[in-house]
Amino acid sequence: MMKAIGVIPARWGSTRFEGKVIANLLGKPVVQHVWENAKKAKTLDDLVIACDDERIMKVVKEFGGKAIFTSPNQPSGTDRLAEVVNPLDIEIAVNIQGDEPLVKPIMIDNLVMSLEDEKLAHMATVMKKIDDEAELTNSNVVKIITDKNGYAIYFSRYAIPYNRTGETDEKKKPVYYKHIGLYAFTKDFLFTFRNLPHSALENAEKLEQLRVIENGYKIKVVETKFDTVGVDTHEDLKKVEELLLREQER
Repeated sequence: MMKAIGVIPARWGSTRFEGKVIANLLGKPVVQHVWENAKKAKTLDDLVIACDDERIMKVVKEFGGKAIFTSPNQPSGTDRLAEVVNPLDIEIAVNIQGDEPLVKPIMIDNLVMSLEDEKLAHMATVMKKIDDEAELTNSNVVKIITDKNGYAIYFSRYAIPYNRTGETDEKKKPVYYKHIGLYAFTKDFLFTFRNLPHSALENAEKLEQLRVIENGYKIKVVETKFDTVGVDTHEDLKKVEELLLREQER
């Protein structure tokens, strides 16, 4: 029996950047960067790329990745993940975004280990301290607050907690964290989650993880010092390219 599998959902369709997962990033397709980083994770027994288009399948096979074709009708990456793991005898499934070329293997390992250690948690995800204040007002950057045991209390597109006093002193003002969209599920809970009806909070914020909290389940949150940039636009691709070049110069 495999303990944990990593699945990289790679979708062709995207409103702002069609085919972004195979866009050229420093001589390699975006999804190859994701694959190579995820392959370094020590806790994964297997890693697959879930493709919904033959063009992605072809590119993945060319660079030696393990590709599985999933239905193009799946509404989300989580549904694509479930399609892949359904027939497998595993305990933990990690959903690794196909458009996150800066993902670090330590993030994946920490998620898997947190689900092994935390018997109350059904799901785990990642957060990072916000250093750039512009991200606080950016609704595309999802903010997160946790309890003292590291379980998620809430996710929001607003800056939470609200700084009511307007405190500006770095030592006294609230610390803000952003959510990084990397998820690990126990296999059992993955299918429970898919069968839960969409919740009011989820519909308001357009964040599916709120369905978990609203139904009383626990999400363990692991903090990372590493930042990531999802490739949603051509501008994002350029930004990631600059960050990778900067990393190579160090």
